[in-house]
Amino acid sequence: MGKFKKVKTAVVGCGMISGIYLENMTSAFDILEVAGCCDVIKERMEDRASKYGVRQMSLEEILNDKSIELVLNITDPKNHHLVSSQVLNAGKHLYSEKPIDLSVEGARELAALADKKGLLYGNAPDTFMGQAIQTARFYIDSGLIGEVTSVYAALNRDAGLLAERFPFTAGPGGGIGLDVGVYYVTAILSILGPVKEVSGFVATRNPERTHYFPAEENFGEKFTLEAENLVVGSFIFPGGVMGAIHFNSSSIGNEKPQIVMYGTEGILYMSDPNCFGGEVKVILKGQNEPVTLPPTHGFTENHRGIGPAELAWSLRLGRKPRTSKEMALHGLELLLGLYKSCETRRFYEMTSSFERPAPLPRGHLGPSYGGSPLEASLAV
Repeated sequence: MGKFKKVKTAVVGCGMISGIYLENMTSAFDILEVAGCCDVIKERMEDRASKYGVRQMSLEEILNDKSIELVLNITDPKNHHLVSSQVLNAGKHLYSEKPIDLSVEGARELAALADKKGLLYGNAPDTFMGQAIQTARFYIDSGLIGEVTSVYAALNRDAGLLAERFPFTAGPGGGIGLDVGVYYVTAILSILGPVKEVSGFVATRNPERTHYFPAEENFGEKFTLEAENLVVGSFIFPGGVMGAIHFNSSSIGNEKPQIVMYGTEGILYMSDPNCFGGEVKVILKGQNEPVTLPPTHGFTENHRGIGPAELAWSLRLGRKPRTSKEMALHGLELLLGLYKSCETRRFYEMTSSFERPAPLPRGHLGPSYGGSPLEASLAV
């Protein structure tokens, strides 16, 4: 890997999630050189820059620095389109946190801009490149459960509690679908490919809330949940595989995530797609209880930053990143298609598509950091 020039990278947005990104990007992936970070809140920028030994920069400085090739956009969802368009217009490759945009039209504009300028554009989530989902894909592709006939995904959360801890989850893009359901949708799409048609119901139950933590300054103040907290839907793939999702943050906070794939020869149970590692289990014909399958891939810990790193390797190797903007756009359209179906009381026909990302190579189960075999797997 030493013969490849590092990709000089900058981070825009120094909120909570930036910590794990910067930790991994400055220590786990040799292909990346983090030049600096910026944030509209000066104290957050100062903290991240000091902790991870990178430069404090303004957005203008990042955009005008010709040595910076790649920008990571991890701003608030409502700012994704503005910042992403500025990055692309500055001629820089882009990796953005989810969602890619708050509208399908906006996502299409960004994708078209990247294509026009010949730039790579990747998008979170990148957890589908982790051990659990890559292991699940290997066994499904190998035919272990026969022909896949249906898939089911479910998640529960407490939107009120989340709004107290993470205020952005109460606003546009912070709901159970676009903020968290996208992990489940992306995991399914990365294994089964694009969807043909969707239908569903979406609601924001009890939107008027009151802050209830006595120790906080906003205790007793009213606020409004602007984001969805209940999404139930179904979809069908071109080959006839059927799917269903049930995302409910009008529930309890201890999450019980599920993704289950049903096949003609067995049933496969996947772990939380918001994580990189976890067990993959299967029940085959004649069995009564699930058994845990041996893992086939690496990346078990919180490896957020693998997306920008894989994009950087894609840049140096002249290929498309696995975290493609096309798959991100398709996942967004699937979720927003459910919302549209709810509004119109009709099925929504998908208009976008994507190429299923290539799996990571098997066997890279070695150490997680320091020029390890794990990073080598991103260069294949």
